[in-house]
Amino acid sequence: MRRAMAEADVGDDVFREDPTVRQLEERVADLLGKADAVFVPSGVMGNQIALRLHTQPGDEVVVPERSHVFHYEGGGPAALSGVQLRPIGDLSGIPTVEEVINVVRGAYDWEPRTTLLWLENTVNKAGGRVVPLPTIAALAEAARKHGLALHLDGARLWNAAVALGSTPAALAAAFDTVNVCLSKGLGAPIGSLLAGSREQMTQARRVRKLFGGGMRQVGVIAAAASIALDDFERDDYAMLRADHRRARAFADALDSCAGVRQVTPPDTNIVLFDTRDPAEQVIARLEAEGVRAVQFGPYTVRATFHRDVDDAALETALSALETALA
Repeated sequence: MRRAMAEADVGDDVFREDPTVRQLEERVADLLGKADAVFVPSGVMGNQIALRLHTQPGDEVVVPERSHVFHYEGGGPAALSGVQLRPIGDLSGIPTVEEVINVVRGAYDWEPRTTLLWLENTVNKAGGRVVPLPTIAALAEAARKHGLALHLDGARLWNAAVALGSTPAALAAAFDTVNVCLSKGLGAPIGSLLAGSREQMTQARRVRKLFGGGMRQVGVIAAAASIALDDFERDDYAMLRADHRRARAFADALDSCAGVRQVTPPDTNIVLFDTRDPAEQVIARLEAEGVRAVQFGPYTVRATFHRDVDDAALETALSALETALA
């Protein structure tokens, strides 16, 4: 990746003159089955641009209670687009059709207008939970009947596609816009893309500039993102499948640890587990053994497997459990 960055053919992307960025945008748009895509520095920016495209100030957006946009985007919907979020659903991060229909509003002057249904695949805060195609289809049909646009936060969409034996395009087909990250499981140092129609992406570039995301010779990071796609498309996403395998092995080992109360069975590369001791204590013990994890609640820890965690690292992590969670 670093060599590709150093050798990248670059230009001014604000003027759409960076050939490396344009090639990446065209490639990802094609992979997602959309007409166009826009390169952005972060998934949060891609999501916030999508919100701006689909809403007006005062609108309401229906989101899963477990969604990234509700928990981890700094109040961006209110600050940047003047909209409010209506969280629904349970800890699975996957709402039902009935839950969506029951919260659609706007028939009366005193109600906010519901204009957008937001889904996430995979659901980070639900432990990398995968949203299957039939569920997407049912939710999309309900949303369309009520005049709602649809956006997909697909930060880990490739993980979802591998887990379901599907394709990113199939999982994105029902949505007006899709945001994907190349800096999550795919391992690029930076970069996400928002995809949709050509008209939407023309407006997205204007909003990207407004939000401070207009970049210049950004081909130096787009080149690394392209390498990430190359690596994972090789051998039918074998690297992602290995991440999922290691996550399952880690979860199986956690099941036998006395210091663990509950493990969320992983669909993909994320393992959530509830601990008997406070999570911050467990994380400190793991780090002392050379294993890093993230606190997801007072007694909840998240472990994520990715391209830099090989089988040897998995063995290190399994050995660390004996000390940290005995």
